[in-house]
Amino acid sequence: MLYNNLFQIVVLITLLVIVCPILGYYIFSIFSKEENSIKNINKYWHPLFIFSKIELLIYKICKVDKLQNMDWKKYLFSVLIFNFFGFVLLFILQMIQKWLPLNPQNLGNVPIDLAFNTAVSFVTNTNWQNYAGETTMSYLVQMVGLTVQNFLSAGTGIVVVIALIRGIANKESNLLGNFWVDITRSVVYILIPLSIVISILLISQGVVQTLQPYQNIETIEGVNQTIPLGPAASQVAIKMVGTNGGGYFNANSSHPFENPTPFSNFIEMFSLLLIPMALPFTFGRFVGSKKQGRTLFFTMFGLLLIGFIIMLFSENYLHPILQQSGIMEGKETRFGIVNSVFFANITTAVSCGAVNCAHSSLTPISGLILMLNMMLGEIVFGGVGAGLYGMLIFVLLTVFISGLMVGRTPEYLGKKIESKEIKMAILAVIIPNMVILIFTALALCVPSAYSQVSSGGPHSFSEILYAFTSSAANNGSAFAGLNGNTPFFNIFLGLSMIIGRFGVIIPVLIIAGSLSNKKIIPKSLGTFRTDTPLFAFILIAVILIIGALTYFPALSLGPILEHLLMKSGIIF
Repeated sequence: MLYNNLFQIVVLITLLVIVCPILGYYIFSIFSKEENSIKNINKYWHPLFIFSKIELLIYKICKVDKLQNMDWKKYLFSVLIFNFFGFVLLFILQMIQKWLPLNPQNLGNVPIDLAFNTAVSFVTNTNWQNYAGETTMSYLVQMVGLTVQNFLSAGTGIVVVIALIRGIANKESNLLGNFWVDITRSVVYILIPLSIVISILLISQGVVQTLQPYQNIETIEGVNQTIPLGPAASQVAIKMVGTNGGGYFNANSSHPFENPTPFSNFIEMFSLLLIPMALPFTFGRFVGSKKQGRTLFFTMFGLLLIGFIIMLFSENYLHPILQQSGIMEGKETRFGIVNSVFFANITTAVSCGAVNCAHSSLTPISGLILMLNMMLGEIVFGGVGAGLYGMLIFVLLTVFISGLMVGRTPEYLGKKIESKEIKMAILAVIIPNMVILIFTALALCVPSAYSQVSSGGPHSFSEILYAFTSSAANNGSAFAGLNGNTPFFNIFLGLSMIIGRFGVIIPVLIIAGSLSNKKIIPKSLGTFRTDTPLFAFILIAVILIIGALTYFPALSLGPILEHLLMKSGIIF
């Protein structure tokens, strides 16, 4: 069974390695200055012809001049105002839910603090859920509110990294593109087509997609049971493709109506990694060096593989108390340990809150890896767009540190890296870290917050630390065991998501504008190459050192201490 499951993972990775460079080039063609590919799409014989008509219709309705270019200030303002109105709309939909149509279960309005948390969660691509979807949200709110924001928040991540890439590739230009064109194309040409294909595949496996009301049935034991239904497949598809993660049902991807078969599990894992693994190849195309893209890809892939191997070893290691290995508690018998562990690893690595097993039931070392994936900034491929711009932040820091070591002005792809870029890069790294640690400490000091944990000892600390790590990293997965649906957690987790998202986007776009204006310096014998295994090794070292220095004390109080106590015969 172990080798069969490992073979499935090998097939998955092989398929992704084949497909992602092709998708990366396609994404490049959508956003590049050359419009040849878009002109081809406008031809009636092209498979995306209908989507090109949708694009033009959107421009016409919204009065968008697709030839207008923006500097970083206008681009940033557009990002912020677009997301603000998305938040307002989703918040209002929840507050008036019971008076709206497509609510066959007559669900009531969502409480104001939970509505705030949920609106922030889906707008920031976090999809942290302090509610059970089947008992809280109507069909209309799920479709018009949550699913729409799944597309738009994922599109925001894509366009921000495209703006940064343009800033790196530009030659003395202050223009980063047109946000309204970029967000339209990201949704129309990338997210919608992929979601349609994935939806059809999921429906074929039994994922529900219906507007019928919930069904009341009598079980073979003679007990009445309500079976929740709804348009789940369409939301599951975009939650995976867009690395959003919000479950249609409370049990998320461990629910048989969201993830019924091993093949649906394979499809969901494939969808999770597809765009994040393709974007490094898009970057290589933009900067005119495929090798640069491959260097970033293999750096991310190396970190992902290291985490998976550690988790797999930990879950199959002889438990010191139970004296068993390969414990299935908290895992799905449909998927097994390998697929559960790999799913957990990638969902925390690519900023997607979907889960197919109970993370709280994993070993302390596995829990540590999950938290570390998020604490490093969700850069191990990361969320769509967000992972790559987070990695590029670390690239700039690595180039700067390397320049200090050899006494040479730091350069990246011919652009001098100066104090402004480094200050913004440091801000982008520090802001989420501060939120995680300060808000965790605050929750531990508030009795009404700490009382919401279900365990004792270091595991209770891990539950709270994981919650704020997940929210600030815009991941959305839960460690379980923590009741987050309280005014304190709804408000502070919401604030954590806002700061974690836009506290990084703002510095990134400032860096994009700064780099875009710079001259490109010709290479010389002293130029430090950034497309070599040596640079990849230094980059990984910088990432791990920053993560270790920042979070080692907190992790020592949580999963590390829990592991040591477990070795001594104490469990929680």
